[in-house]
Parts: sequence; C-alpha cells; structure tokens
Amino acid sequence: MNATIFLNPQLLFLLLTTTFFHLFSSTASIGVNYGMVADNLRSPADVANFIKTKTIFDSVKIFDTNPIVLQAFANTNITMTVTVPNGEIPNLSNGGAAAWVNTNIRPFHPQTKIKYISVGNEVLLINDPAHISGLVPAMRALTDALRQAGPQFQDIKVTTAHALNMFEGVTVPSLARFRVDHAKTFFEPLLLYLRETKSPFMINPYPYFELNVMQNNVDFAVFRKTRGVFDRNTRKMYSNAFDVLLDKTYSAMLAVGFGDVDIVIGETGWPSLGDPGNAAATIDNAASFNGHLIRKIVSGIGTPLMPNRKFDASIFALFNENQKPGPLAEKNWGLFQPDFTPVYVSGALRDGPPPNLSNPDFTVVPRVPRGRGKGRGRVPLVNNPQPVQPAPAVTNVKKFCVPKPGVPDDQLQRNLDLACSQGADCGPIQPGAACADPATVSSRAKYAMNSFFRIKGVDSACDFTGTGQIATVDPSKRKKKNLYLNV
Repeated sequence: MNATIFLNPQLLFLLLTTTFFHLFSSTASIGVNYGMVADNLRSPADVANFIKTKTIFDSVKIFDTNPIVLQAFANTNITMTVTVPNGEIPNLSNGGAAAWVNTNIRPFHPQTKIKYISVGNEVLLINDPAHISGLVPAMRALTDALRQAGPQFQDIKVTTAHALNMFEGVTVPSLARFRVDHAKTFFEPLLLYLRETKSPFMINPYPYFELNVMQNNVDFAVFRKTRGVFDRNTRKMYSNAFDVLLDKTYSAMLAVGFGDVDIVIGETGWPSLGDPGNAAATIDNAASFNGHLIRKIVSGIGTPLMPNRKFDASIFALFNENQKPGPLAEKNWGLFQPDFTPVYVSGALRDGPPPNLSNPDFTVVPRVPRGRGKGRGRVPLVNNPQPVQPAPAVTNVKKFCVPKPGVPDDQLQRNLDLACSQGADCGPIQPGAACADPATVSSRAKYAMNSFFRIKGVDSACDFTGTGQIATVDPSKRKKKNLYLNV
C-alpha cells in the first residue's frame, strides 16, 4: 500500500538547511559578507565563533585582507573570500603581486581557508580607466605569484566581483548581452583568463537596485508569488527577479562563447530599513528575500536556464553597520545586530526558527501563456522566438536614464551639475521654463541625467559613478510600460 507524506513548509525548510546544506557544501555554499564599517561590533574572534557555532554559513567574504579577521577564522573550516582594494590593481600588474601574496596570503593560508581572492570590486561601476585596463593583467600576475609561492596556494582561485551595470540595455534574460563598449576589450579577455584558471565569474546581483526596470514590483523582487515574467525566446517563465539576473549573466557569457565558466554570487541582499519614502526597504521585504534566497541556494534547484546548477552565494550583510555613509538603507543590510541578535527571521541561525516563506516552492517551469490577445494570459512579445545561442540584442526598445532608488540629494546634485556641464540640454529645467516644476533636486537631476544619456547615445553614459541605471519607463510619463509586464 502506497502512502503519501505531506511536509509542512517550515519542516521542509529545516530539512533543506541541514540535509541539503551538508550534501552540497562541496559544490554549493551559502555564505555572508562581513563588513566592519561600524563602531559597535564584537571582536573578529567572537564573530568567527558565532558564525561557526550558531549559523548555517560555511563561507565568509571580507572587503580587504584584515589580518586580525583572517587570524580569527583560522582552523574554523570556514572558507574565506578576501578582496584586493581597487587602488592596488596597478601595483599588482606592475610587479607587486609577489609582495602582496607574501604579506596578505602566505601568513594565513591554509590554516585560514582562503578560497577566492577578488581583485578589486565592481571596477566597471567605479569606472576608473586604469583599474579597468589593468584588471586582467593584475589577476594574471596574482595567479603567477600564488603558483610561485608554493603548492599549498594552488587551490586559491582569483576572480573579481561585478555590479550588474555590465549589460547592454534592458531585455529578457535570454537576450542579455555585455555592454558593447566592454564586451571585446574587457569581458572576453577576463572570461578567457577565468576559463584557463578554472576560476568563477563573480557577480553582485541585487534585485533591490533593479526595481526601476521592473515597475517597482517588490513582490517579484523578493520572491513573493506573482504572475511572473515570460521569456518568449526560451519559453521559460520566471517567478522571481533573482533568477532573471542570474540568467541574464549566463546569456551574456554564452553569447561571447564562455557559457562554461562557473558563476558565483559575491553579494546579494535586501535592506530592512530606509529613509522616509523608501517603501522597499522594510523588515518584511528583507525577510522574504533572504529567507527565500537561503532556501534556493541550499536546495540547488538552479535557474530556468541553469537547472540544478549549484552556486556559491554570499548574503550582504552579516551586520547592520552604523558608520556607513549614504542613505539610511546603507546602514541596514544586516541579518544581525552587532550583539548577534537577529534583525528578523531569515533562516540563517542553525537552531533558530525557520522563516515564514510565502512562496516556499517558487517552482519555475516552462509554459506557454494562455492566449495572445485579451485576458490575464497576455505576455510581452519581445522578439521572434530564437534559440538561446547568440541572438541579437533588442535595439528597438526606448531607453531612459534614471537614478537608482535611494540616491541622496547631494549625489543627485553632483549628477545634475555634471550632466549640465557636459552637454545636457538643461534649459527646460531653469526657473520659469517648461519643465522647471517640481523644483526639486530629484526632478531636475532625472531630467538632466536622461538628457545627457540621450545626447551621448551609449549606455555607459548612464553610469554617473554607479548611481544611474537604464529603464524602459519614460520618467516624464505617469503610465509605465516596460519589458517586465507580466509581474
């Protein structure tokens, strides 16, 4: 006689965060970013003991090579990702790699298990030409220095972390392509190096920072149940923004011939508190995003284009950091307060309560939408159906440059000043002109940034030191339409 057993979702989560976590620890890892921009944190030794004994995390990423932190994680069996500051990139590529290894790696590894070295962080977002051109030479020099240091250092992989300003325009996952100004000169040499060294392509996919291009659909961004996004080229349905961002990365890599390079997630997360007017940064949204994320990573279910793919992933961040500059949200990405109490229930505590997952399955299955005309089944026709293998990027979608959510007024003023001084048509936002009202920094910066972007005619003109992003929603119109219609 057959019997069917139905598991409570909370029990299922506990099973996943124990059984699955241990099953996939060699190929899939759930870790955390340990930032220290605060004046109220416990000692690194206390933090290392907390992570080892109280949490499910088996890896930690730091943003430097702090020797006190590296020593604290010795003999814990927790793997580490360390970071070379962007400013050190020229030094590494000009003969300084061996000295850097001798100072920052040799004294600690293998007692402290250093798994990845990230050379720089989000260099395209910072947009320093010397760092961009010197990155791959620096990575190669560092790899050579590790080889020369001895066999015990051969298991350390060298990579670099990327923000998602690396894509050309806004489109569905299968049509994502690297920016045309960097595809040949930057990404192809970088990916070739990663393939040769069997190192991963590290990305920082933050749905929080992509809200402008998905009609501010927070539910889709934090894994709640929605109607999803249908990619007509692959006939895949997407139930959450995280999968969209991972599959955009994979498609861009595949289009330049490097779909075989592994992908790891250096940072992702959600803030639990923001300034007045920031409706996205809430405890409920942060708990939903990170709770579902942990469940997704440890289950190993992959994405629509990468089914059953195992990912190393590090949540940002371990603690709320009270000294971080910028808007209030920047101080409130932590899973825990500095005294180790949870900010909310995320599932990160080994013996803690499971999170309340509103969408515990978030199963992604290919399906054909019902109907192509009227009714709820209608989906966007992005392009004629094509194979996943290289398809041209969408070029007939109107694009606009807008500020990212949460950019403070002082930065918006700098964007405004830059755009108006570099050729943007700022006459219409002068006092008494047609677009002068509302006379706020935010409104005027939006106009100037978009004018500058349209005059320059290239996606990179919307960078604004990482505070601008491309959208398909006209910021001057109230009615919003874009490619993320079916959410």
